[in-house]
Amino acid sequence: MVKAGVGATLKEGELDYKLANEKMDIKYVRVPYTSIPDSTITVTKSEIADYVSKHKEEYKQDPARDLQYVFFQEKPSEADETAIKEEITKLLDDTIEYNSQTDRNDTIRGFRNTKDVAAFLDRYSDTKFDTIFKAKKNLPSSVADTLMSLNIGQIYGPYKDGDSYKISKMIARKPNGSVKASHILLAYEGATRANPEVKRTKEEAEAKAKELLREAKKYGVVFSTLARDNSDGPSAPNGGDLGYFQRGVMVPAFNDFAFGNSEGSIGMVETDFGFHVIKIDDKEDVVQIATVSREIVASEETINTLFTNATKFEMETTDDESAFSTLAKEGNYVVRPVNKIKALDENLPGLPNQRNIVQWAFNGDTEVGDIKRFNINNGYAVVQLTGSYAEGVMSAEDASVLVLPKIRKERKAAKIIAANKGKDMSAIASDNGVSVSNASALTVKSPTIPGAGSEPVVVGTAYGMAEGATSGLIEGNTGIFKIEIVKKTEAPKLDNYSVYANALKTGAAARVNTAVYNALKEGAEIEDKRATFY
Repeated sequence: MVKAGVGATLKEGELDYKLANEKMDIKYVRVPYTSIPDSTITVTKSEIADYVSKHKEEYKQDPARDLQYVFFQEKPSEADETAIKEEITKLLDDTIEYNSQTDRNDTIRGFRNTKDVAAFLDRYSDTKFDTIFKAKKNLPSSVADTLMSLNIGQIYGPYKDGDSYKISKMIARKPNGSVKASHILLAYEGATRANPEVKRTKEEAEAKAKELLREAKKYGVVFSTLARDNSDGPSAPNGGDLGYFQRGVMVPAFNDFAFGNSEGSIGMVETDFGFHVIKIDDKEDVVQIATVSREIVASEETINTLFTNATKFEMETTDDESAFSTLAKEGNYVVRPVNKIKALDENLPGLPNQRNIVQWAFNGDTEVGDIKRFNINNGYAVVQLTGSYAEGVMSAEDASVLVLPKIRKERKAAKIIAANKGKDMSAIASDNGVSVSNASALTVKSPTIPGAGSEPVVVGTAYGMAEGATSGLIEGNTGIFKIEIVKKTEAPKLDNYSVYANALKTGAAARVNTAVYNALKEGAEIEDKRATFY
């Protein structure tokens, strides 16, 4: 209902058009606020409080908390990493094991000599034997060149890949085992797998395919363009590109052409889909590699040490809450501050999914300075509550970081205006060590002045002035301005401004959902209990 009542008249559309298209050339002088050092402007706590009191709506706040925490992350030590590397290295060679059933020593073949790779990986590796042949681009990028250069039976490793140590063995290789091809499909009515909407006869499809084959073989012809314009296949929008595929993926006739011809070949085959004009774009080797993998994880000893350190830090800081940062520094721990978390927040910087910490911070029994250790997925966090903000208007202390720049700006503006009253542009420039500048083609819709930045008040003032007129001192975003209108260019008149009126109407309607929701929210009396139960 509210949307239906939102509109824009043609006169409003005309104004919107003029604001975007009427251009102004100006001459201006600007005395920037930065010409007065911040240190010369003294602002007291009471002045900040008075400012907040006069602008209460701008400085409302929801309940919030400040925290700081030390994260004891469960991760493998250098000793753990070395141990895992040594363990996986031992798997390379044969070992002797005593067999109690036969009362004999058995030789257990290592990865280098094993005859059953799949069984070996099942027993000793974190990952099973992947029998799929892979191209170089599908191997780990850091070792792809090395792995591709291995001979059959040759081994590389151990090497580190991500969070694992690995040893890889070349099992088999297929030269040119993967083909990249593009095609143009000419389907016909009656073909087994043809789209039922195709009404072309088989003879027409074949004739068209032969015509496209001749065209594709001509010098300079772009195959992808022919495919986009003529193919009945789903790959037509991509220029007929089918990507890379291995033997057996395509239907037999297509497969035989792709793997039986060299890169760059163009030919025609018939399949159950219709007639294909095929271009072989690329060929590459594929390899089958067996990899023994062991994840680098923290040992039980490392985990126990981590727990001891976290517990010790919690106890020491609880005894002396003011020493949280000092004790962290002594232990070489990083203290991470978190400011203004809300009651329904779930993620802390560096610690996702931590509702339990947020709930503790907002618990009525938790006081500023309190410390608690939390068990989290990959370690422990020792957290201290460092600040608490009640719902309502900000205190002078909390608002000072926002209010100080505004008060300073007001004071600087008053000083600059007082010092330059009654002066012409040249005198202002001379007395303040600045220069008179020019700006052209300014519009109200894009109120950016080159060299000064966004200045909507200055440009808006210029719009209301006559050509040749000079303004008084104008308080802008970045400084105090004095301007002269050099030239005003009216926008060409239109026969109808309905396009601009409709755009205004659409924009206003789009804002209705949010505006109405916020109005209903502000007008409702809501007691929010979500933070208690979620």
